[in-house]
Amino acid sequence: MRNILIIGAGKSTPYIVKYLMAKSSDENLFLTIGDLNLNNAKKLSTSHTNFRAIKFDILNRKNSSEQISKSDIVISMLPARFHLLVAKECLKHKKSLLTASYISDEMNELDKEVKSNGIIFMNEIGLDPGIDHMSAMKIIDQIKDDGSELVMFKSYTGGLIAPESDNNLWNYKFTWNPRNVVLAGQGGDAKFIEKNKYKQIPYNELFKNTEPLEIDKYGNFEAYANRDSLKYQNIYKLNNIETLFRGTIRRAGFCNAWDVFVSLGMTDDSYKIENSHMMSYREYVNYFLSSNLNESIESKIKKKLGIDEKNVIWDKLLELDIFNSAKQISLKNATPAQILEYILLQNWQLEKNDKDMVVMYHKFGYKKNKKLYQIDSTMVSIGEDETYTAMAKTVGLPLAIATLAILNKKIKSIGVQLPTSKEIYLPILKELEEYNIKFKEKLVPFKL
Repeated sequence: MRNILIIGAGKSTPYIVKYLMAKSSDENLFLTIGDLNLNNAKKLSTSHTNFRAIKFDILNRKNSSEQISKSDIVISMLPARFHLLVAKECLKHKKSLLTASYISDEMNELDKEVKSNGIIFMNEIGLDPGIDHMSAMKIIDQIKDDGSELVMFKSYTGGLIAPESDNNLWNYKFTWNPRNVVLAGQGGDAKFIEKNKYKQIPYNELFKNTEPLEIDKYGNFEAYANRDSLKYQNIYKLNNIETLFRGTIRRAGFCNAWDVFVSLGMTDDSYKIENSHMMSYREYVNYFLSSNLNESIESKIKKKLGIDEKNVIWDKLLELDIFNSAKQISLKNATPAQILEYILLQNWQLEKNDKDMVVMYHKFGYKKNKKLYQIDSTMVSIGEDETYTAMAKTVGLPLAIATLAILNKKIKSIGVQLPTSKEIYLPILKELEEYNIKFKEKLVPFKL
């Protein structure tokens, strides 16, 4: 048997298990799912005999080393900060490793040692990063191979709620880590290039600067700048590109309302509020407003935001019930961001049979014979239910497919890497189409 160790039984792990279990008999696979909470791992158990669930703590060095040594390949679904610990154990035992997380500088520094051991550390092989790399490189390479010059690349991705399950004013529910949603955009200024001009947007302005998008039959969206787009100049070999932008997709109107939380300071994760567990929702809101005792909280927030009760933003705030004096916050000494996450979780959890939606949209502008052309490439994936979500599918399947490809030596390039070479992206994209993860490409008039 070929042993695959999956560390972490989070939201994206079910599809990894589903795919590999379906292949286990023909491919002689045995899956071990390890999680700090054994019950989480057991929830993914199947009737298949080639499966076991174990308690796994990466900080328990003896146990984690023993489990990694027994495996033939490792998939880490842990939070990104733990990947380096897993990587060092994999190096010690000469085991290949896959993650869906961004490559850290520390991970990159292991490249020489990984190559000397003849193994593969495949990172950024999920959705975004992951499918975005592969689908972008496919078109970029086609354009270059045709002798054309790429002048614009814009890429947008969003984890959203499917239209049939969209039943709140925010047009949003949590389909992945809620904490990451609340802290989105706080990893440094957003940077990109527009018409050969370098642009930089600080966090406090991020959600005020959005780009409208329209996607097929799914209607109107908007996108805000996502992190540092400039690093993709090197990754995608686009050093002479005139416009380079990566963004996060939300439904139209979301960002304007989300900016309320940013401007009030509710997304701040840098300090703790003492005795936060004694606060009501209403007191939490008032914490960020002036101390005028003669004015209601509602009046103060309307003045601060420059809105009235006729504004849809006001309706969105009311829907969250944040002015309720009876609802208590149960978190002790929590940061403003942690409290906001707690409140939003009461409203934005996926309900039973809810379906989510993943949207990815690329724009490629290129020049050929002095004329400008544009290819738009879109992918929309709808989830099955609250467990087998589109987010879990689009993150998990690339990981699972790549794992089997490495085991079967179809991916041979060793070292710390991304899925940006044809050897990797062509077969994975082709197989993803079998699971209805496919891109529609069309030639459209060039428009920046």
